[in-house]
Amino acid sequence: MTEQEVKYFIDVVVNYFRDISGEPSEMGIPFVKEKETMLLDYTGLIGISGAKKGAIYLTASKEMLGEITSILLGDDDPGEELIVDMAGEIANTIAGNVRENFGASFMISVPIILKGCPDDVIIRMVPPIFIIPIKWRKHSAFLAVGLE
Repeated sequence: MTEQEVKYFIDVVVNYFRDISGEPSEMGIPFVKEKETMLLDYTGLIGISGAKKGAIYLTASKEMLGEITSILLGDDDPGEELIVDMAGEIANTIAGNVRENFGASFMISVPIILKGCPDDVIIRMVPPIFIIPIKWRKHSAFLAVGLE
């Protein structure tokens, strides 16, 4: 991936949080993922095919996803099911918005949602895998991007 392609993802994430909440998110310095898995409470995973191949995932805390769900749905106490779905929705929105930069041949899958860090699931991504740290309000999340 090029520096410009990583920037596409950063711009989409910044715009996403600003658009939903009116508050900016802060991006940390992207880094290349080592061997350890970086999964938080819930993860939305999107497979990518077409001209680019690989995957992206957004992993976030339950609290962060709960706040986003509350903002988007106007529900002060969203249930577990809505919070879990939000992990997939955010990843899907990010992938869909990045598609505008990559073109119609950037095809995205239906989100797969993971809870915690399951031992029986291996996320295979095309190295190098770039991790983009995200801070929004008091929360931290990570966007992982691995595309060839």
